[in-house]
Amino acid sequence: MSFEWTTFVYAIIAFGILYYFLQKKAFGPLFGIMEKRRERVLSDIKTAEQNRVQAEKLLEEQKQVLNQARQDAYEIIERAKTTSVREAEEIIRKAKDEAARLQAEALKDIESEKNKAVAALRSQVSAMSVLIASKIIEKQIDEKSQAEIVNHYLNEVGDKL
Repeated sequence: MSFEWTTFVYAIIAFGILYYFLQKKAFGPLFGIMEKRRERVLSDIKTAEQNRVQAEKLLEEQKQVLNQARQDAYEIIERAKTTSVREAEEIIRKAKDEAARLQAEALKDIESEKNKAVAALRSQVSAMSVLIASKIIEKQIDEKSQAEIVNHYLNEVGDKL
């Protein structure tokens, strides 16, 4: 194989012309497409980073909202417990007041009935005393029989009580 300069020069010139046409027609648009793709990839990466930051921010906000909701729920439960305890104490106090009022009324009724019974007893004792006196006068008995009659009628009155 021999080396021919003319073929070598023709090959370099042909390669230069081919390179020029490829540069104009193929490499320019190919590099342009590759540059656009590179820019789109960079843009997508930037957008993904922004979305990630925004997602983290939203996640943090959601955590704060959830914690606030939990705290509010706890406060509502505590208020409900306090209110229920207060209402239970109020119900118990009212029941005790009502029981005391009913007890006082019952005591008044008992005292009234006792007074009525005592008045009725006095009335009966008076009537018995008059009856005893009239029987004593009728019989005109001695002191011993009079005492027996009085005791007998007092026992009779005691049995009725």
